Amino acid sequence: MYVLMCPCIATPSLRAVGITKDEDLIAFSQAKDRCRAFGIDTVMMPCSETQYLGADHPPGPYEGRLDTPEFAAILNRSEEAVRTIIQERGDPLCIVGVDSSPVCGVNQWYRTDDRQPGRGVFLSRFPEIPAVDVYDFACYRVYLAAPLFSEAERRYNQSVAALLKEHFFDVHLPQECGDSSAERSDDHTAAIFTENLAALSEADVVVAIIDGADADSGTAWEMGYAYAQGIPVIALRTDFRKAGVSERVNLMLEEAARVTSKAEHLPRLLFSPRICPLRDDICVDNI
Repeated sequence: MYVLMCPCIATPSLRAVGITKDEDLIAFSQAKDRCRAFGIDTVMMPCSETQYLGADHPPGPYEGRLDTPEFAAILNRSEEAVRTIIQERGDPLCIVGVDSSPVCGVNQWYRTDDRQPGRGVFLSRFPEIPAVDVYDFACYRVYLAAPLFSEAERRYNQSVAALLKEHFFDVHLPQECGDSSAERSDDHTAAIFTENLAALSEADVVVAIIDGADADSGTAWEMGYAYAQGIPVIALRTDFRKAGVSERVNLMLEEAARVTSKAEHLPRLLFSPRICPLRDDICVDNI
């Protein structure tokens, strides 16, 4: 099991001068952490742009800079090298690319001075392989916020967590860290709060289950905290009841999250490396 990874993720110095930000380096590091956590091998693709322009090259678009027969020949050799890897190792899970790159862009790339939709000129040579932007691949630590007070609730939470783990997400499930009625003595509630708050603060994304006549109060608190901290929230509501004419649950929760009605949509919404959808191919309800 492996992913093909753009080489600048491992070696940022290969990138054009001046474009790498601190948040890029964090994403690159977390992408590699995810691979290590799940035993996913990383196979670096050739850096055609550096081969052609040399180290410390300035940034720029494809046209007027890379649209030459010489660069096309380098791309041909790079593609041949990657296809040899695939022939020897089998199909990768996906390609992890760097969005907006004229060569390794995933969803958009600089063809001219403006960004264009689609893959960069190198990644476009592998349309049969799913591709995901490194920022999306780096978001793999999930906090699963949900009611956990009945056997049915706990079993459903476990099934959602298992689904996410199959797609290489690291899931924090509060019911698995002592958050149960047996543990809720006065001297333990503070420890439960502290442990869950730490996990919530470190999460890349929150998945919240908001079934019921109204959302569970603890789940609502966790969603509000995540939203205030800038952590994306994806809410799952399978309950068909509505709270108003245009709301199925509290409107503040709906406005703070992307909401879907099916658990099987979650991997696609989270940019699972097993699926890697285009951004306009995401299954999400308009609630």
